[in-house]
Amino acid sequence: MSYFAFSDGITNDNYNYSVACSSKYYVYVTETGKSLALDFNNFIRMFPPPPPFSMWGTPFGHLDQYENLVILNSKQEYDEKVSQANTNTNTNKTLEYESDSTKISENIFNHVCNSNNEEIQYLNLLRYILHKGTWETGRNGRTKSIFGHSMRFSLENGRIPIITTKKTAWKTCLKELLWFIRGETDTQTLKDQGVHIWDANTTREFLDSRGLNSYREGLIGPGYGYQWRHFNEKYDTNSGKPVTNDDINDNNKNDNNKNDYDCDQLQQIIDSLKDPSKRTSRRLIMSAWNPCQLDDMALPPCHLLCQFNVHDGNKLSCALYQRSCDVFLGVPFNIASYAFLTHLLANHCGLEAYEFIHFMGNCHIYENAVDACKLQIERKPFPFPIISIEQIRDNIDDYQVEDFEIYNYEHHEQIKVDMIA
Repeated sequence: MSYFAFSDGITNDNYNYSVACSSKYYVYVTETGKSLALDFNNFIRMFPPPPPFSMWGTPFGHLDQYENLVILNSKQEYDEKVSQANTNTNTNKTLEYESDSTKISENIFNHVCNSNNEEIQYLNLLRYILHKGTWETGRNGRTKSIFGHSMRFSLENGRIPIITTKKTAWKTCLKELLWFIRGETDTQTLKDQGVHIWDANTTREFLDSRGLNSYREGLIGPGYGYQWRHFNEKYDTNSGKPVTNDDINDNNKNDNNKNDYDCDQLQQIIDSLKDPSKRTSRRLIMSAWNPCQLDDMALPPCHLLCQFNVHDGNKLSCALYQRSCDVFLGVPFNIASYAFLTHLLANHCGLEAYEFIHFMGNCHIYENAVDACKLQIERKPFPFPIISIEQIRDNIDDYQVEDFEIYNYEHHEQIKVDMIA
């Protein structure tokens, strides 16, 4: 079944849709949907539906429980409304039916064609948290939050979802990703490149608060990229690298201290993606969540598990699960980072990047970012830019920022908000 919908299209010049609108959504269910105008799945992602409609959609079999929806009984009824809409929009651009409060505007169809609808998903999430989230007090302050959300972003034809409604520091994001890929944990490497996003979480005070008194300042512990490349290997708190058997002195040589295996998750995935007989495996999973070493990390990983999937011969997609999502500051980085990773792996393994899917657990906005979110959702997105990776290197560790080119990144001004460690 395919679901399609009309809305009254309440808008203003900034494409700001009212979450609290009282509009009705007209839905018709059809087997093919070829002649219908608007896909219901995309519609839900693009426009904030009125309460109690779920921001991320609803089980299709239960649409009739929503008082805001009018389910049409036949294709004929649907065609009649389309015909009415086409006739009336040539004169006054709106069609009134049932009451003055429910209208179908041609603007909604223009917006579908002309807007960056995938970024509107993200703006809708900000808006929904502001309107429907609950205030919670946690480890590092007050947040307004919801639980459970998902978004999808196309990566076809070189598209890369770098948020445009504020300037996103994509080079900073890419430098961190390449640092993860190399399995590094010493933030001095990032600082040397002008990247300071880990500074607050690797100070002496912060590390001591986590009980990591033996760590030298600047180490994040065996987190993120370390688990990608050295899963569960013993961590050297001086070098920030895996302990080798040669490093263990004669007095401490016992089975508990030895690293008896080297689990390089990322390389295993690369090897499988390069092998036509293995690339369609449903086991291409990379986990940063290692319960055995969580207490050794400066921060337990927020983006903790991703799965890669190849379909139709050569189309590579990535799905990410993220347990904790700082939607204003962190999520734009997370989207861009895993989109970069998917493009990189596709290029490196002779595939084509297809889609990034983002599954999120606790989605929150910090109290100090509320006004910034209100400003951002007023802005109209630009089209996403295009990525080009200039060469294929022999080793995944050898890629440099200079290997990546981003074209046509048009964006609004930066919105500054302090990160809360």
